[in-house]
Amino acid sequence: MAYQLHYWPTIQGRGEFVRLALEAAGAAYVDVAREPPAKGGGESRLGRRLDDPDNPRPAFAPPFLVDGDIVVGQTAAILLYLGPRLGLAGVGEADGLWTHQLQLTIADCVAEAHDTHHPLSTGLYYEDQREAALARAKAFREERIPKFLGWFEKILKRNPAGDLHLVSNVLTYADLSLFQLVAGLRYAFPKAAARALADAPAVAKLHANVARRQRVHDYLHSPRRIAFNEDGIFRAYPELDG
Repeated sequence: MAYQLHYWPTIQGRGEFVRLALEAAGAAYVDVAREPPAKGGGESRLGRRLDDPDNPRPAFAPPFLVDGDIVVGQTAAILLYLGPRLGLAGVGEADGLWTHQLQLTIADCVAEAHDTHHPLSTGLYYEDQREAALARAKAFREERIPKFLGWFEKILKRNPAGDLHLVSNVLTYADLSLFQLVAGLRYAFPKAAARALADAPAVAKLHANVARRQRVHDYLHSPRRIAFNEDGIFRAYPELDG
């Protein structure tokens, strides 16, 4: 059976990290909320599954993945589940744990990127917290982006198998997620990202290499890839890029 991915149908968001893994592995999956209601899809289906009273282990929020009787929420947990099944978690327990650790660090950076435009409350519009967003974004682009990308640069340089991958010499979901992080930072903070990537050439090279992989390339140039927009995590507000 195809995996069922439940996520918002109009944004990349956190669901995109799962989409990239499924696409890169050539896995059969259904992006449920993007399917027409006539085929059992739509946001209402997502909502019903999220609020299913018969599920004793519900997800807090999308994304969540349904695989038969198993329902997994949280992006990092979904990828921890999918990784070995898709051949995207390295080889052995140590590789699997390291890949998961890398994913959690990426998730930290993603959360900080989100908080640049919503530093006070997710319940307020960006315009209602713009002054705080300017201060938060300044610290993020000057301190946090270089620190995160610099750390991943160090990891790539220390990899005994070479700097083409984060884990050993194989593609993992951590590589795909770092690709997505870089893509998002380039969209939301083009000037700050360019400065940080100039000091992290191996990270920039990994991003380019992932984009050239055939399945990833085909996905990125297909209608399945939702464009970045100002409803997602990475938002291009020029004033936040300094």
